[in-house]
Amino acid sequence: MYDDVYQYSLETILEHITVCNKRFTQITQPNDFISSEYGKILLDAIVTRLQAIGENIKSNSQKNNLLQKNYPDIEWNKIIRFRDFISHHYEMLDYEIVYEIGKNYLPQLELAIKTELGKFK
Repeated sequence: MYDDVYQYSLETILEHITVCNKRFTQITQPNDFISSEYGKILLDAIVTRLQAIGENIKSNSQKNNLLQKNYPDIEWNKIIRFRDFISHHYEMLDYEIVYEIGKNYLPQLELAIKTELGKFK
């Protein structure tokens, strides 16, 4: 059930979350994403990491579904659907939703991933 591939995937998700959190430190409100060229670059960079997080979670859910079983409070399907949305409809992306994800949902996800990784020690 718990194997090296699963652990690596969790570590990868955590790395993406860490990078998102670092980039979010320069964003204090949603408009920061669109008020400057640098803000737009940060938006693109964060969204790319969110897409990678979603891809890893989607892959995990297809293989073993452990995250969904162990952390039912997290809206895993929304994470996967957001990944799909980014991949197929990027031009319709709402920066305010990205802001909300970074401020309100990434911390909960980070805690779940760290907790799950703790099971490997």
